[in-house]
Amino acid sequence: MPRTEFSPSITSRPVYPGLTPQGATPAIMLAEGPGAEAILDLAALDASVMDLAHLIYIPAGHDAGLRLAALGAKMYREAPSYASALERYRKALADARMGTTLYLAGSEGMIGQAVAEALAAGLPPEAIQTEHRGTIARRMQCVHCKGVTENVTIDPFLCSHCGLTLFVRDHFSRRLGAFQGVCVDAETPGIVPEVQEIKP
Repeated sequence: MPRTEFSPSITSRPVYPGLTPQGATPAIMLAEGPGAEAILDLAALDASVMDLAHLIYIPAGHDAGLRLAALGAKMYREAPSYASALERYRKALADARMGTTLYLAGSEGMIGQAVAEALAAGLPPEAIQTEHRGTIARRMQCVHCKGVTENVTIDPFLCSHCGLTLFVRDHFSRRLGAFQGVCVDAETPGIVPEVQEIKP
């Protein structure tokens, strides 16, 4: 699956320039679903990038585990979800030495959360590389109840926590790794615009 090209109209959205190998230097790699293809492409450019790599893979319905394991990373683990990988990921960040490169590939929601964790752990922004692969579904936070709804593809949508009908705002919170949703019918209860697919 190729990299996603997003519209430049959302100025708060991070840019995902792609992964560039930094050679046999310490690395943490986190790939989700089709993001595995970005890691495979990275290793094809320079196999030595795997020599000191700690690679965590979240399949998310994409079966690339055997191919990733065959790359020969110093440490390779799989996890069923980002939440279940979080403790291992945090430990890898805590153990990171100066000069460690973080490679993140997968959905926008996963990348956003992983970047926020890395920055909180003290990794400098210039050490973080990102590549979006896969779904354009958004991770949305309801500004009213603060609940997060994953994989939102329509606008407006129902908050999975409080049930409000939310308008998908084109504002990305880097702190939360999520877009924001605001009640669409707060001033005109029951009057909701027609549902549309979200575009990149």
